Amino acid sequence: MSLITTSDALVDICKSLSRADYLTVDTEFMREGTFWPRLCLLQIAGPDDAVAVDPLADSLDLSPLFELLADANIVKVMHAARQDMEIFFHLTGELPHPLFDTQVAAMVCGFGDQVGYEALVAKLTGARLDKSSRFTDWAQRPLSEEQLNYALGDVTYLRPAYEALRDRVEETGRLHWIEEEIALLSDPAIYRIEPAAAWRRLKPKRSEPRYLAVLQAVAAWREREAMERDLPRNRVVRDETLLQIAARPPTDAKALDRVRGLSRGFSNSRLGAGLLDAVAEGRAVPPESAPTAPPKRDLPAGIGPLTDLLKVLLKHKCEEHQVAQRLVANVSDLELIAADDDADVVALKGWRRELFGADALRLKHGKVALAATGTHVRVVPVNGAGDVDALPASEPANNGGKRRRSGRRRKRKDAPATAPEAVDGETA
Repeated sequence: MSLITTSDALVDICKSLSRADYLTVDTEFMREGTFWPRLCLLQIAGPDDAVAVDPLADSLDLSPLFELLADANIVKVMHAARQDMEIFFHLTGELPHPLFDTQVAAMVCGFGDQVGYEALVAKLTGARLDKSSRFTDWAQRPLSEEQLNYALGDVTYLRPAYEALRDRVEETGRLHWIEEEIALLSDPAIYRIEPAAAWRRLKPKRSEPRYLAVLQAVAAWREREAMERDLPRNRVVRDETLLQIAARPPTDAKALDRVRGLSRGFSNSRLGAGLLDAVAEGRAVPPESAPTAPPKRDLPAGIGPLTDLLKVLLKHKCEEHQVAQRLVANVSDLELIAADDDADVVALKGWRRELFGADALRLKHGKVALAATGTHVRVVPVNGAGDVDALPASEPANNGGKRRRSGRRRKRKDAPATAPEAVDGETA
């Protein structure tokens, strides 16, 4: 079992791996009780080598590994990469590149929305992975052989999965379909933590300038404290307490004592003083300089049935072309399309418009209809002049010159516990 615990051994394996065209990468980390994820194990494999690196080993210098991950000539392959990317960005201030996310690639190859690693490997390789160490304590030492075998499986089985997905994506001409999603994952901006923007996480339901100014100030204070103390945000002050303070800002320790949700003696602590300073800072903000809440969407009345029709069309198109629905549109997009032909949504642009958006507008204006034929749904012209699916505007771009229909409907698998924050809006 190859576990790297010394700097010399790490230099040697990185030199060997540097000759690879691609590397599969995964991490094991703990985040219970901390603000920052604690990296406990890092697994990396090339076409021939696979090792686990112990970042908790004494005096281990990880810089050769980070240099390898930054090598622009080697593709870094991860599954559901966002949390791994967050860890690397926190440790180095940089992101591994170029990136290939097999979960994203699976979404354009007929494997459904956010397919989990075990399910994807089983479908592509037939292997059944041992899940017994999934919820192990990765910070505990020594690690057992069973734990290391489990961890290395996350990169060794990723190799054939990547090669199969890469070939499918290239064969179907869908590489540009996933490039947009991978570009988002590779944007440092989504991993930077801006305390001044922390108030948006609380999704306030009020929009008065003073309320939002105080909320911004106290949320930024909590964010800084949580980062500095390496504690979860709610271990500093809970969300609902910040919302309460913004609604009725305390001006002194006595008033702070009356705030529900704060521990006894909090008002006389260093944290209490810092929170009161943040409240005063927020109260001093002029109304014209206060943050503004996102505008509420004013959708026309009665668009619910049309939105439901668009959901059926989206599901039909995505099953037909074997692409995950969440990659094409979400419910918010469908509502905006129902309300406005020129809605600024990705579903009306590029390959998504060709696959779905053009027919969505045709359906909206009565030029096409949805018809059931036995167990299937078809898009048909209202005048009955042939199947609209054969029209050029319905054919997705760069699909290898072939029409691809799903032979059978694939069952959606549970997504791994990553992401989420990766996508805004409810999926259709």
